Amino acid sequence: MIPKTNRIESIDVLRGVVMVIMALDHVRDYFHYGSFFVDPTNLETTTPALFFTRFITHYCAPVFVFLAGTSAFLYGSKKTKPELFKFLFSRGIWLIVLEIVINNLIWTFDLTYSLQIFQVIWAIGFSMICLSFLIYLPKKIILIIGIVLIAGHNLLDGFVMQDQSFRSIIWYLLHQEEGLLYGSGKVVFLHYPIIPWIGLMALGYLFGTFYKKDFDVMVRGKWLLLLGFGALMLFFVLRGLNVYGDLVPWTHQDTTAKTIFSFFNVTKYPPSLLFLSITMGPALLFLYIFENTKNKLTDFFLVFGRVPLFYYFLHVFVIHVLAIAGMIIFGGDWHFMILTAENFSNAKLITYGYSLFVVYMVWIGVVLLLYPFCKKYMIYKAKNKDKWWLSYL
Repeated sequence: MIPKTNRIESIDVLRGVVMVIMALDHVRDYFHYGSFFVDPTNLETTTPALFFTRFITHYCAPVFVFLAGTSAFLYGSKKTKPELFKFLFSRGIWLIVLEIVINNLIWTFDLTYSLQIFQVIWAIGFSMICLSFLIYLPKKIILIIGIVLIAGHNLLDGFVMQDQSFRSIIWYLLHQEEGLLYGSGKVVFLHYPIIPWIGLMALGYLFGTFYKKDFDVMVRGKWLLLLGFGALMLFFVLRGLNVYGDLVPWTHQDTTAKTIFSFFNVTKYPPSLLFLSITMGPALLFLYIFENTKNKLTDFFLVFGRVPLFYYFLHVFVIHVLAIAGMIIFGGDWHFMILTAENFSNAKLITYGYSLFVVYMVWIGVVLLLYPFCKKYMIYKAKNKDKWWLSYL
């Protein structure tokens, strides 16, 4: 039974859906043939099923970041600005610490931390710190900042750094995905440049206005339709013109399928204007469609949507353990699944992996396995709202 709360169910259901889909991408990372070396969107090597498997998971990070901003607004509607600032600033720092200390460990199982990857938790944490300052600005200014960061950052695509100077490292953190070498063979991979993520969270914060208690439901629905279809129209128009909005223009290929793949193969690191348009548009339409929908399926996704951070760390840990177990069972060297900087690029991993069918079966198994644990934690959180520390987990 789902405990009654004041939370907005459609938002939690959407978050839950993308959290479940996210597990598919991470199972693919650990289980699919050549996943450590082959880009699933590479037009020369991908298949329709593999491309779709990767493309559908593009929805996860932007929805997660956007709704983090929305949740911040709803949380702040019951707090003073200084209280909201304190929460966002401290939680942002906490998430960055979790990224560096916990998330890297469960992704790699490397106690030496020779390979560190700054991923979505880092992006959310840093964006949350920035949002803690933005909340003091008028909403119109926040809107302008959000739009400029998202719509304008692709103007910076031509600026490319290639060294490890302090100036370059700052640029990598802001706008250019890059790996850095330090110490004795250690690697830091800056996977989520944060300029557009800050803008997306800022817009998500403003989006929370539509879910204030006194906001007209019919008006909200009209806005969801307008913004959802507007984002999709923006994608198809700009992508069709092929002059702005993504780091890599699409091209005509030798087959129709490859041309379609090229058209939809938008840049995630950092997320381009077109990437955010094609992902956030359907997400907003989802909120419109499921505004008042409640059934066993939505209740299922609702569980994951209400404990996102708990689920995130738990599912990565379980997937990694299962990958090691698979190597032990089928005769591989499980030590290669301890992803040190050396092992991560080890040529022996080229032959590792399973079919896409196995990936989907493991994905379904992981989600079903984690459901009861997430549900118990969700109920615990609902019954212990007075425990302040639960808001950080």
